[in-house]
Amino acid sequence: MEGVRPAGGAPAAGPGSGAGSGSGSGSFPSLFPPGLHGIYGECRRLYPEQPNPLQVTAILKYWLGGPDPLDYVSMYRNVGNPALNVPEHWHYVSFGLSDLYGDNRVHEFTGTDGPSGFGFELTFRLKRETGESAPPTWPAELMQGLARYVFQSENTFCSGDHVSWHSPLDNSESRIQHMLLTEDPQMQPVQTPFGVVTFLQIVGVCTEELHAAQQWNGQGILELLRTVPVAGGPWLITDMRRGETIFEIDPHLQERVDKGIETDGSNLSGVSAKCAWDDLSRPPEDDEDSRSICIGTQPRRLSGKDTEQIRETLRRGLEINSKPVLPPINAQRQNGLNHDRAPSRKDSLESESSAAIIPHELIRTRQLESVHLKFNQESGALIPLCLRGRLLHGRHFTYKSITGDTAITFVSTGVEGAFATEEHPYAAHGPWLQILLTEEFVERMLEDLEDLNSPEEFKLPKEYSWPEKKLKVSILPDAVFDNPLH
Repeated sequence: MEGVRPAGGAPAAGPGSGAGSGSGSGSFPSLFPPGLHGIYGECRRLYPEQPNPLQVTAILKYWLGGPDPLDYVSMYRNVGNPALNVPEHWHYVSFGLSDLYGDNRVHEFTGTDGPSGFGFELTFRLKRETGESAPPTWPAELMQGLARYVFQSENTFCSGDHVSWHSPLDNSESRIQHMLLTEDPQMQPVQTPFGVVTFLQIVGVCTEELHAAQQWNGQGILELLRTVPVAGGPWLITDMRRGETIFEIDPHLQERVDKGIETDGSNLSGVSAKCAWDDLSRPPEDDEDSRSICIGTQPRRLSGKDTEQIRETLRRGLEINSKPVLPPINAQRQNGLNHDRAPSRKDSLESESSAAIIPHELIRTRQLESVHLKFNQESGALIPLCLRGRLLHGRHFTYKSITGDTAITFVSTGVEGAFATEEHPYAAHGPWLQILLTEEFVERMLEDLEDLNSPEEFKLPKEYSWPEKKLKVSILPDAVFDNPLH
């Protein structure tokens, strides 16, 4: 349960406690948690005339067993900037993804030099409707949903990431059903005693804009949104009543996206998805080195190094639904989704971190003769993007199962660090399958998979097969993945 109250009425540990009693000079009582103090100080810098904003407050805090990771969401009235064509709007700021308290009740304290907690807080800018005297509270629940995902998956967000939500953000009939993330245009990073906090702004987008971000990149679409005042403008303000996409408002923008895809490819390196794979070259009764990535069986666990390497490929586009949340890939904290490097024909599956990821010597690479890939319709619809936007540009693309450790990585011949080779194009480490596809085969697959671009005409199940390549792809109903034993 959550309550809405003025910040001045928050408990002693809340961002508004004592805020109304000061002179406005930024002084805070000693009981004020230092991490929260830093974020609230940035809010006071931006809104000195609003010392006690309305807040949505988690009544039972997460660290006391409550369901909502964000202790507070503050809601400010922003007058906009008429000179820049920025309309008046409501500005929401979260408190809780960063370390507010520094006593390990929520986040492990790791020092002042790195990120505080997950290293960021969420913000959201919602266009104020005429006559609206108080901010709607639904954005706070939206932010709680994203925070629950971050806490449970331990995957963090970066500017340019996209979130597939598949539902109007305010549960209306709006076309704004997905999100991009970007740096907040006004809030500056804060150095707290527990590390640095940055502010990532949620930007509501239409399905067509999400698809464009997937096929090209999130930053490119954000730049286009900034050029269209009614679709966001320079401060990327979300208008839930927007009825047209940027491509309907200005058809020339589609040409810019198409040119960008052709020139740059896609920087969507992977998605969490409903997927599975079978080793068709191994008889089912041979369980010495289990073929068992089949739905309904108990898969092997991923090694720590394989897990880290897969995390490196899951740089963008983690699929989130408003109801279920993704399970963690493992219990290891990931302090940031890495972005793709500058486009290169020679991509690599190795980490850019100091501890470069190499294939785990203790897990034998299995070379497979024949494989069967299984995807739900949403995941299958991304296969053409994987092939055209990634592999034809010398890159790789990973599907990571949301229901287990299964992972499928497609690689091109130019990718370094892969254990699939041209001689043995199908290879596995435990439940992680890699498939190497030549450019010639990719072109052929794109022709054969053309109908994946028209999902409205699709009938499930659908199967594609390339017998001479010993490869089969099935597009299956969600129920097969949701109820694997039925």
